[in-house]
Amino acid sequence: MRTIPKPVAAGAILSLLAILFGFSLGGAFGAVEDVFKTRLADSGNAALETVYKGDVAAKDAVVKKSWDYLIRAHLHAGAIGTASLASIAMMILLCPLTLPAQLSAAAFGAGALIYPGFWLLAGFMAPGLGGTGAAKKALELVAVPGAGLCLLGVFGTLSCVAKAAFSSPKS
Repeated sequence: MRTIPKPVAAGAILSLLAILFGFSLGGAFGAVEDVFKTRLADSGNAALETVYKGDVAAKDAVVKKSWDYLIRAHLHAGAIGTASLASIAMMILLCPLTLPAQLSAAAFGAGALIYPGFWLLAGFMAPGLGGTGAAKKALELVAVPGAGLCLLGVFGTLSCVAKAAFSSPKS
């Protein structure tokens, strides 16, 4: 039986968890979409007088965009989780699993979970804060590291694969 090389196992597991997160969100949205939309609307309604100053149209626009953010979390989790898993597979096949490869795998896997989590949290927070911009600003410390980890994983994989593709084989 083949096993996942220990140096990249954490990254692979995080990637699979991100994919599971995306699939779970999609399943939950399909099963109980109305519950999510009601939760967003209730959050907006609770802030209608204080945050929106009674402007129902403004509140409704934020609630609608917040639902889009929840969908974005679902899509990002599945896509980034899959991309990170594919990158880790490429490194297993083509690269020596040195510290840079290990860090790239862990970074990409962690980013694949953190960045979609940012979109989910922003979606839930936005109706109560009065807008998606306010939610994104409040969650910068989640978004930036999550996206940064993904980029580190991509650049690390690219570096490793390019090195493997263009270097002479050792005899």
